[in-house]
Amino acid sequence: MAAKGIFITGTDTGVGKTIASAAIAMVLRRMGHSVGVMKPVTSGCIERDGHLVSEDAELLCYGAGIEVTPDCAPYLLRAPVAPSIAASLEKVRIDFQVIRDAYLRLAEDYEFVIVEGAGGLMVPLAGGLLMSDLASHLGLPVAVVARPGLGTINHTLLTTFSGRALGLQVKGVIVNRYPEVPGQAEAYAPHLIASLSGTQLLGVFPEVGGDDDRVVTTGVADRLLQEPATGIMLREMFE
Repeated sequence: MAAKGIFITGTDTGVGKTIASAAIAMVLRRMGHSVGVMKPVTSGCIERDGHLVSEDAELLCYGAGIEVTPDCAPYLLRAPVAPSIAASLEKVRIDFQVIRDAYLRLAEDYEFVIVEGAGGLMVPLAGGLLMSDLASHLGLPVAVVARPGLGTINHTLLTTFSGRALGLQVKGVIVNRYPEVPGQAEAYAPHLIASLSGTQLLGVFPEVGGDDDRVVTTGVADRLLQEPATGIMLREMFE
């Protein structure tokens, strides 16, 4: 049976999609499931031993407990700019069918597949096609990762409303990096998102300090595994 899949997008770049996605993968793995992960297009790759490397894909694979394969990161681009610009600079043609074929191979090997987009739904990829078009091409529902602070209501509602307008199934919102002691804006954000976005609040992921993304990912997963609501979140995301 093919895997259950989800496409993780964000309200913007830098909202912590990769750590949130890797933490979800780790939670599923520690619950006994096999998890495939994919970062279809990575710009701003680093060079290691003469090869471009997606650090995002590496973190996702760490969470899933699997090795990085070409299917986990089909397109690797050096320039730290929008994927369409990086691809143009490097004379790379991003082909959605290449990404879909990689996804289907992962879906045959794992129970779950988590696909993390770059930036938000309106990030351009190739030939006028957007990240939202890739989610649609893969036939995947979408979960949105949002900030907890000031401005997040506007960004989150724009993302969920546009996703649905484009025909995507928006499963819900994850408020990420929620502080232990929230300020006024942060205290109200989850409730307002749940009541105004037209979709459900899937979860509130805690802020975990540290400079090592693997340590942070593990810390988030540890906290999620202690929360009874995590099981509900996973059912809502993947069913």
